[in-house]
Amino acid sequence: MKVSVSTSKVSGEVFAPPSKSYTHRAITIAALSDECAIHRPLMSADTLATVRACEALGATIERSEDKLHIRGVNGKPFVPNNVIDVANSGTTLRFMTAVSSLTNGVTVLTGDGSIRSRPNQPLLDVLNKLGVEAYSTRGNGCAPLVVRGGLKGAITTIDGSISSQFISALLIACPLTTQSTTLSIKGEMKSRPYVDVTMELIEKAGGEILVEEGNTIKFIIPANQRYNLKDYTVPGDFSSASYLLASAAVTGSTVTVKNLFPSKQGDVEIIDVLERMGAEISWDKENGIAKVTGNGLKGTTFDAGATPDLVPTIAVLAACAEGVTVIENAEHVRYKETDRLHAMALELTKMGISVKEEPDQLIVTGGTLHGAELHGWHDHRIVMALTIAGMVAGDTVIDTADSVEISFPNFFEEMKALGANVELID
Repeated sequence: MKVSVSTSKVSGEVFAPPSKSYTHRAITIAALSDECAIHRPLMSADTLATVRACEALGATIERSEDKLHIRGVNGKPFVPNNVIDVANSGTTLRFMTAVSSLTNGVTVLTGDGSIRSRPNQPLLDVLNKLGVEAYSTRGNGCAPLVVRGGLKGAITTIDGSISSQFISALLIACPLTTQSTTLSIKGEMKSRPYVDVTMELIEKAGGEILVEEGNTIKFIIPANQRYNLKDYTVPGDFSSASYLLASAAVTGSTVTVKNLFPSKQGDVEIIDVLERMGAEISWDKENGIAKVTGNGLKGTTFDAGATPDLVPTIAVLAACAEGVTVIENAEHVRYKETDRLHAMALELTKMGISVKEEPDQLIVTGGTLHGAELHGWHDHRIVMALTIAGMVAGDTVIDTADSVEISFPNFFEEMKALGANVELID
Protein backbone atom coordinates (compact mmCIF):
# COMPACT_ATOMS: atom_id res chain seq x y z
CA MET A 1 0.00 0.00 0.00
CA LYS A 2 1.13 3.55 -0.74
CA VAL A 3 0.27 6.90 0.82
CA SER A 4 0.03 10.17 -1.10
CA VAL A 5 0.94 13.27 0.91
CA SER A 6 0.19 16.87 -0.08
CA THR A 7 1.25 20.12 1.54
CA SER A 8 -0.58 20.37 4.84
CA LYS A 9 -1.23 22.48 7.91
CA VAL A 10 -2.33 20.68 11.04
CA SER A 11 -4.13 21.79 14.16
CA GLY A 12 -6.22 20.34 16.95
CA GLU A 13 -6.02 17.84 19.78
CA VAL A 14 -5.13 14.16 19.63
CA PHE A 15 -4.41 11.36 22.10
CA ALA A 16 -1.03 9.68 21.97
CA PRO A 17 -1.41 5.94 21.34
CA PRO A 18 -0.48 3.55 24.16
CA SER A 19 3.20 2.70 24.49
CA LYS A 20 4.41 -0.21 22.41
CA SER A 21 7.38 -0.80 24.73
CA TYR A 22 5.27 -0.93 27.87
CA THR A 23 2.64 -3.11 26.17
CA HIS A 24 5.20 -5.73 25.09
CA ARG A 25 6.65 -5.93 28.58
CA ALA A 26 3.31 -5.93 30.36
CA ILE A 27 1.98 -8.79 28.21
CA THR A 28 5.14 -10.85 28.65
CA ILE A 29 5.38 -10.41 32.42
CA ALA A 30 1.62 -10.90 32.87
CA ALA A 31 1.89 -14.16 30.91
CA LEU A 32 4.56 -15.27 33.37
CA SER A 33 2.35 -14.25 36.33
CA ASP A 34 -0.93 -15.78 37.52
CA GLU A 35 -3.78 -13.52 36.41
CA CYS A 36 -3.67 -9.93 35.20
CA ALA A 37 -5.77 -7.23 33.55
CA ILE A 38 -3.91 -4.87 31.22
CA HIS A 39 -5.80 -1.66 30.47
CA ARG A 40 -5.27 0.53 27.38
CA PRO A 41 -2.78 -1.82 25.69
CA LEU A 42 -1.52 -0.98 22.22
CA MET A 43 -3.08 -3.47 19.82
CA SER A 44 -0.70 -3.30 16.87
CA ALA A 45 0.97 -5.89 14.65
CA ASP A 46 4.02 -6.07 16.94
CA THR A 47 2.16 -6.39 20.23
CA LEU A 48 -0.27 -8.91 18.76
CA ALA A 49 2.80 -10.98 17.85
CA THR A 50 3.68 -10.98 21.55
CA VAL A 51 0.11 -11.98 22.43
CA ARG A 52 0.26 -14.95 20.03
CA ALA A 53 3.70 -15.99 21.27
CA CYS A 54 2.60 -15.91 24.92
CA GLU A 55 -0.47 -17.95 24.00
CA ALA A 56 1.78 -20.48 22.27
CA LEU A 57 3.80 -20.72 25.50
CA GLY A 58 0.70 -21.52 27.54
CA ALA A 59 -0.95 -18.24 28.56
CA THR A 60 -4.67 -17.68 27.98
CA ILE A 61 -5.38 -14.16 26.72
CA GLU A 62 -8.84 -12.68 26.23
CA ARG A 63 -8.97 -9.49 24.19
CA SER A 64 -11.48 -6.66 24.30
CA GLU A 65 -11.29 -3.22 22.74
CA ASP A 66 -9.44 -1.57 25.61
CA LYS A 67 -8.31 -4.46 27.81
CA LEU A 68 -6.43 -7.74 27.91
CA HIS A 69 -7.28 -10.35 30.52
CA ILE A 70 -4.35 -12.73 30.91
CA ARG A 71 -4.22 -16.03 32.77
CA GLY A 72 -0.53 -16.77 32.96
CA VAL A 73 1.73 -19.76 33.48
CA ASN A 74 3.15 -18.88 36.93
CA GLY A 75 6.71 -18.78 35.67
CA LYS A 76 6.53 -22.15 33.90
CA PRO A 77 5.87 -21.67 30.17
CA PHE A 78 4.74 -24.67 28.12
CA VAL A 79 6.58 -26.17 25.17
CA PRO A 80 4.81 -24.76 22.09
CA ASN A 81 2.91 -27.10 19.79
CA ASN A 82 4.21 -25.25 16.75
CA VAL A 83 6.85 -22.81 15.55
CA ILE A 84 6.47 -19.33 17.04
CA ASP A 85 6.22 -16.78 14.22
CA VAL A 86 6.94 -13.27 15.54
CA ALA A 87 6.17 -11.63 12.16
CA ASN A 88 8.14 -8.33 12.13
CA SER A 89 8.57 -7.90 15.90
CA GLY A 90 12.17 -7.93 17.09
CA THR A 91 11.06 -7.33 20.67
CA THR A 92 8.84 -10.41 20.54
CA LEU A 93 11.67 -12.53 19.11
CA ARG A 94 14.21 -11.49 21.75
CA PHE A 95 11.79 -11.70 24.70
CA MET A 96 10.35 -15.06 23.68
CA THR A 97 13.77 -16.53 22.98
CA ALA A 98 14.62 -15.91 26.64
CA VAL A 99 11.17 -16.93 27.95
CA SER A 100 11.24 -20.19 25.97
CA SER A 101 14.50 -21.08 27.74
CA LEU A 102 12.32 -21.62 30.84
CA THR A 103 10.47 -24.55 29.22
CA ASN A 104 11.42 -28.20 29.56
CA GLY A 105 11.60 -28.78 25.81
CA VAL A 106 12.48 -27.25 22.44
CA THR A 107 11.06 -24.05 20.94
CA VAL A 108 11.59 -22.81 17.38
CA LEU A 109 11.17 -19.09 16.65
CA THR A 110 11.16 -17.31 13.32
CA GLY A 111 9.69 -14.26 11.58
CA ASP A 112 9.52 -12.33 8.33
CA GLY A 113 12.42 -11.44 6.04
CA SER A 114 13.46 -8.45 8.15
CA ILE A 115 13.46 -10.49 11.34
CA ARG A 116 15.52 -13.22 9.67
CA SER A 117 18.26 -10.65 9.00
CA ARG A 118 18.45 -9.09 12.49
CA PRO A 119 21.28 -10.12 14.86
CA ASN A 120 20.71 -12.22 17.98
CA GLN A 121 24.08 -13.82 18.61
CA PRO A 122 24.86 -11.95 21.85
CA LEU A 123 21.62 -13.24 23.38
CA LEU A 124 22.21 -16.79 22.11
CA ASP A 125 25.76 -16.75 23.52
CA VAL A 126 24.60 -15.76 27.00
CA LEU A 127 21.75 -18.30 27.01
CA ASN A 128 24.25 -21.04 26.18
CA LYS A 129 26.36 -19.93 29.15
CA LEU A 130 23.22 -20.18 31.31
CA GLY A 131 22.60 -23.84 30.60
CA VAL A 132 20.43 -23.44 27.51
CA GLU A 133 21.05 -24.89 24.07
CA ALA A 134 20.26 -21.94 21.77
CA TYR A 135 21.35 -21.52 18.19
CA SER A 136 20.52 -20.12 14.77
CA THR A 137 19.54 -22.75 12.23
CA ARG A 138 21.67 -20.97 9.64
CA GLY A 139 24.61 -20.41 11.99
CA ASN A 140 24.52 -16.64 11.45
CA GLY A 141 22.90 -15.52 14.69
CA CYS A 142 19.64 -14.72 12.90
CA ALA A 143 16.25 -16.43 13.01
CA PRO A 144 15.09 -19.14 12.72
CA LEU A 145 16.27 -19.79 16.28
CA VAL A 146 16.12 -23.05 18.22
CA VAL A 147 15.98 -22.98 22.03
CA ARG A 148 16.17 -26.06 24.26
CA GLY A 149 15.07 -25.04 27.77
CA GLY A 150 17.14 -25.45 30.91
CA LEU A 151 17.90 -21.89 32.03
CA LYS A 152 20.19 -21.74 35.06
CA GLY A 153 21.85 -18.86 36.84
CA ALA A 154 25.51 -17.97 36.42
CA ILE A 155 27.94 -15.06 36.33
CA THR A 156 28.12 -13.85 32.74
CA THR A 157 28.61 -10.86 30.43
CA ILE A 158 26.74 -9.45 27.44
CA ASP A 159 27.66 -6.81 24.85
CA GLY A 160 25.46 -3.75 25.43
CA SER A 161 26.20 -1.99 22.15
CA ILE A 162 23.83 -3.76 19.73
CA SER A 163 20.38 -4.02 21.32
CA SER A 164 18.95 -3.39 24.78
CA GLN A 165 16.32 -6.02 23.96
CA PHE A 166 18.86 -8.77 24.69
CA ILE A 167 19.33 -7.36 28.20
CA SER A 168 15.62 -6.85 28.82
CA ALA A 169 14.89 -10.41 27.69
CA LEU A 170 17.38 -11.85 30.17
CA LEU A 171 16.16 -9.60 32.99
CA ILE A 172 12.63 -10.90 32.45
CA ALA A 173 13.57 -14.59 32.37
CA CYS A 174 16.39 -14.94 34.89
CA PRO A 175 14.46 -14.15 38.11
CA LEU A 176 12.40 -17.30 37.47
CA THR A 177 15.36 -19.70 37.59
CA THR A 178 16.56 -21.73 40.59
CA GLN A 179 20.02 -20.13 40.65
CA SER A 180 20.99 -16.47 40.98
CA THR A 181 22.47 -14.63 38.01
CA THR A 182 24.96 -11.78 37.69
CA LEU A 183 24.80 -10.09 34.28
CA SER A 184 27.60 -7.63 33.49
CA ILE A 185 27.32 -5.24 30.54
CA LYS A 186 30.32 -5.04 28.25
CA GLY A 187 30.85 -1.58 26.71
CA GLU A 188 28.21 1.12 26.50
CA MET A 189 24.65 0.02 27.19
CA LYS A 190 22.71 1.55 24.30
CA SER A 191 19.02 2.39 24.64
CA ARG A 192 19.27 2.34 28.46
CA PRO A 193 15.77 3.80 28.97
CA TYR A 194 14.22 0.65 27.47
CA VAL A 195 15.99 -1.43 30.12
CA ASP A 196 14.68 0.99 32.75
CA VAL A 197 11.15 0.39 31.44
CA THR A 198 11.72 -3.36 31.79
CA MET A 199 12.96 -2.90 35.34
CA GLU A 200 9.91 -0.77 36.16
CA LEU A 201 7.51 -3.51 35.00
CA ILE A 202 9.47 -6.24 36.81
CA GLU A 203 9.28 -4.20 40.00
CA LYS A 204 5.52 -3.66 39.56
CA ALA A 205 5.20 -7.44 39.26
CA GLY A 206 7.01 -7.94 42.56
CA GLY A 207 10.37 -8.89 41.07
CA GLU A 208 13.69 -7.75 42.48
CA ILE A 209 16.85 -6.97 40.51
CA LEU A 210 19.79 -5.08 42.00
CA VAL A 211 21.85 -2.77 39.80
CA GLU A 212 25.49 -1.90 40.42
CA GLU A 213 26.52 1.20 38.50
CA GLY A 214 30.13 2.02 37.69
CA ASN A 215 32.61 1.50 34.89
CA THR A 216 30.79 -1.80 34.34
CA ILE A 217 27.05 -2.02 34.93
CA LYS A 218 26.01 -5.21 36.71
CA PHE A 219 22.54 -6.66 37.24
CA ILE A 220 22.31 -8.94 40.28
CA ILE A 221 19.28 -11.21 39.83
CA PRO A 222 18.15 -13.33 42.81
CA ALA A 223 16.69 -16.75 41.97
CA ASN A 224 13.34 -18.41 42.75
CA GLN A 225 11.23 -15.31 42.24
CA ARG A 226 7.61 -15.15 41.08
CA TYR A 227 5.84 -12.47 39.11
CA ASN A 228 2.49 -11.23 40.35
CA LEU A 229 1.39 -8.48 37.97
CA LYS A 230 -2.31 -8.01 38.74
CA ASP A 231 -3.56 -4.81 37.15
CA TYR A 232 -1.70 -2.44 34.85
CA THR A 233 -2.57 0.57 32.68
CA VAL A 234 -0.28 1.28 29.72
CA PRO A 235 0.97 4.90 29.43
CA GLY A 236 1.06 6.94 26.21
CA ASP A 237 3.89 6.40 23.72
CA PHE A 238 6.40 9.22 23.24
CA SER A 239 7.92 7.46 20.21
CA SER A 240 4.60 7.58 18.35
CA ALA A 241 3.78 11.03 19.76
CA SER A 242 7.00 12.36 18.23
CA TYR A 243 5.40 12.33 14.76
CA LEU A 244 2.33 14.21 16.01
CA LEU A 245 4.47 16.81 17.74
CA ALA A 246 6.85 17.11 14.79
CA SER A 247 3.96 17.68 12.38
CA ALA A 248 3.18 20.95 14.15
CA ALA A 249 6.83 21.95 14.43
CA VAL A 250 7.57 21.59 10.71
CA THR A 251 4.32 23.08 9.37
CA GLY A 252 4.30 26.12 11.64
CA SER A 253 1.02 25.18 13.29
CA THR A 254 -0.25 24.09 16.72
CA VAL A 255 -1.06 20.59 17.93
CA THR A 256 -1.97 19.38 21.42
CA VAL A 257 -1.16 15.77 22.32
CA LYS A 258 -2.82 14.19 25.36
CA ASN A 259 -1.98 11.07 27.40
CA LEU A 260 1.70 11.98 27.70
CA PHE A 261 2.51 11.48 31.36
CA PRO A 262 6.03 11.18 32.82
CA SER A 263 7.43 7.65 32.67
CA LYS A 264 10.72 5.83 32.13
CA GLN A 265 10.46 6.22 28.35
CA GLY A 266 13.64 7.70 26.90
CA ASP A 267 11.76 9.16 23.95
CA VAL A 268 10.37 11.84 26.23
CA GLU A 269 13.54 13.57 25.00
CA ILE A 270 11.55 14.70 21.95
CA ILE A 271 10.16 17.48 24.18
CA ASP A 272 13.66 18.81 24.89
CA VAL A 273 14.82 18.41 21.28
CA LEU A 274 11.88 20.40 19.90
CA GLU A 275 12.54 23.15 22.43
CA ARG A 276 16.25 23.26 21.55
CA MET A 277 15.39 23.49 17.86
CA GLY A 278 13.16 26.50 18.46
CA ALA A 279 9.60 25.17 18.58
CA GLU A 280 7.28 26.61 21.20
CA ILE A 281 6.40 23.71 23.48
CA SER A 282 4.76 23.25 26.84
CA TRP A 283 4.20 20.04 28.77
CA ASP A 284 1.68 19.80 31.56
CA LYS A 285 3.04 16.69 33.28
CA GLU A 286 0.28 16.46 35.85
CA ASN A 287 -2.44 16.27 33.20
CA GLY A 288 -0.31 14.60 30.51
CA ILE A 289 -0.78 17.32 27.88
CA ALA A 290 1.93 18.53 25.46
CA LYS A 291 1.34 21.48 23.15
CA VAL A 292 3.62 22.41 20.25
CA THR A 293 3.61 25.41 17.94
CA GLY A 294 6.02 25.59 15.02
CA ASN A 295 8.10 28.73 15.05
CA GLY A 296 11.04 28.24 12.70
CA LEU A 297 13.50 25.49 13.55
CA LYS A 298 17.28 25.60 13.85
CA GLY A 299 19.84 22.82 13.74
CA THR A 300 21.10 21.01 16.82
CA THR A 301 23.17 18.03 17.92
CA PHE A 302 21.31 14.89 18.97
CA ASP A 303 22.88 11.93 20.77
CA ALA A 304 20.90 8.83 19.74
CA GLY A 305 22.59 6.47 22.19
CA ALA A 306 19.61 6.19 24.53
CA THR A 307 16.78 6.95 22.10
CA PRO A 308 17.33 5.30 18.70
CA ASP A 309 13.63 5.31 17.76
CA LEU A 310 13.63 9.11 17.58
CA VAL A 311 16.23 9.20 14.78
CA PRO A 312 13.78 9.22 11.82
CA THR A 313 11.75 12.02 13.45
CA ILE A 314 14.86 14.08 14.27
CA ALA A 315 16.15 13.61 10.72
CA VAL A 316 12.96 15.15 9.32
CA LEU A 317 13.06 18.00 11.84
CA ALA A 318 16.68 18.57 10.77
CA ALA A 319 15.70 18.66 7.10
CA CYS A 320 13.22 21.44 7.88
CA ALA A 321 15.57 23.40 10.15
CA GLU A 322 17.97 26.22 9.40
CA GLY A 323 21.60 25.12 9.58
CA VAL A 324 23.20 21.77 10.31
CA THR A 325 22.00 19.00 12.60
CA VAL A 326 24.28 16.18 13.70
CA ILE A 327 22.65 12.91 14.78
CA GLU A 328 25.48 11.08 16.53
CA ASN A 329 26.22 7.92 18.53
CA ALA A 330 23.75 6.13 16.27
CA GLU A 331 25.42 3.01 14.85
CA HIS A 332 22.90 0.78 16.70
CA VAL A 333 20.12 2.44 14.68
CA ARG A 334 21.34 0.35 11.73
CA TYR A 335 20.11 -2.84 13.45
CA LYS A 336 16.40 -1.96 13.62
CA GLU A 337 13.65 -3.10 11.22
CA THR A 338 15.97 -1.71 8.58
CA ASP A 339 19.18 0.32 8.53
CA ARG A 340 17.43 3.53 9.54
CA LEU A 341 20.49 5.75 9.14
CA HIS A 342 20.92 4.70 5.53
CA ALA A 343 17.19 4.74 4.82
CA MET A 344 16.67 8.29 6.09
CA ALA A 345 19.81 9.53 4.34
CA LEU A 346 18.68 8.07 1.03
CA GLU A 347 15.06 9.21 1.17
CA LEU A 348 15.78 12.75 2.37
CA THR A 349 18.38 13.07 -0.39
CA LYS A 350 15.63 12.20 -2.89
CA MET A 351 13.73 15.16 -1.45
CA GLY A 352 16.60 17.56 -2.13
CA ILE A 353 18.23 17.61 1.31
CA SER A 354 21.98 17.34 1.83
CA VAL A 355 22.67 14.37 4.12
CA LYS A 356 26.11 13.01 4.91
CA GLU A 357 26.05 9.46 6.22
CA GLU A 358 28.83 8.28 8.52
CA PRO A 359 29.13 4.89 10.24
CA ASP A 360 27.57 6.19 13.46
CA GLN A 361 25.95 9.49 12.47
CA LEU A 362 23.95 11.56 10.03
CA ILE A 363 24.87 15.16 9.23
CA VAL A 364 21.79 16.90 7.86
CA THR A 365 21.83 20.37 6.33
CA GLY A 366 18.38 21.88 6.38
CA GLY A 367 16.90 23.11 3.11
CA THR A 368 13.82 23.12 0.93
CA LEU A 369 12.05 19.79 0.74
CA HIS A 370 10.76 18.70 -2.67
CA GLY A 371 8.12 16.11 -3.39
CA ALA A 372 9.36 12.69 -4.48
CA GLU A 373 8.54 9.01 -4.87
CA LEU A 374 9.88 7.50 -1.65
CA HIS A 375 10.53 4.01 -0.34
CA GLY A 376 9.19 3.33 3.17
CA TRP A 377 11.53 0.35 3.65
CA HIS A 378 8.69 -1.70 5.20
CA ASP A 379 9.54 0.22 8.39
CA HIS A 380 6.79 1.92 10.40
CA ARG A 381 9.07 4.67 11.73
CA ILE A 382 10.52 5.49 8.31
CA VAL A 383 7.03 5.72 6.79
CA MET A 384 5.65 7.96 9.54
CA ALA A 385 8.67 10.26 9.52
CA LEU A 386 8.60 10.60 5.73
CA THR A 387 4.87 11.37 5.90
CA ILE A 388 5.70 14.39 8.08
CA ALA A 389 8.35 15.43 5.54
CA GLY A 390 5.78 15.05 2.75
CA MET A 391 3.45 17.46 4.54
CA VAL A 392 6.10 20.14 4.03
CA ALA A 393 7.21 19.12 0.54
CA GLY A 394 3.87 18.17 -0.99
CA ASP A 395 3.48 15.89 -4.02
CA THR A 396 5.02 12.94 -2.18
CA VAL A 397 4.19 9.24 -2.45
CA ILE A 398 5.55 6.68 0.03
CA ASP A 399 5.31 2.93 -0.49
CA THR A 400 4.98 0.16 2.16
CA ALA A 401 2.66 2.52 4.05
CA ASP A 402 0.82 -0.39 5.68
CA SER A 403 3.87 -0.94 7.91
CA VAL A 404 2.46 1.67 10.33
CA GLU A 405 0.37 -1.25 11.64
CA ILE A 406 3.49 -2.26 13.59
CA SER A 407 3.17 0.50 16.20
CA PHE A 408 0.52 3.11 15.26
CA PRO A 409 -2.31 1.42 13.32
CA ASN A 410 -4.48 4.53 13.05
CA PHE A 411 -1.64 6.93 12.25
CA PHE A 412 -3.07 8.15 8.95
CA GLU A 413 -6.56 8.54 10.38
CA GLU A 414 -5.20 10.64 13.25
CA MET A 415 -3.15 12.79 10.87
CA LYS A 416 -6.19 13.37 8.66
CA ALA A 417 -8.21 14.37 11.71
CA LEU A 418 -5.59 17.03 12.40
CA GLY A 419 -5.93 18.33 8.85
CA ALA A 420 -3.12 16.53 7.03
CA ASN A 421 -3.69 15.85 3.34
CA VAL A 422 -2.90 12.16 3.22
CA GLU A 423 -4.61 9.53 1.07
CA LEU A 424 -3.97 5.80 1.02
CA ILE A 425 -3.52 4.19 -2.40
CA ASP A 426 -4.06 0.44 -2.89
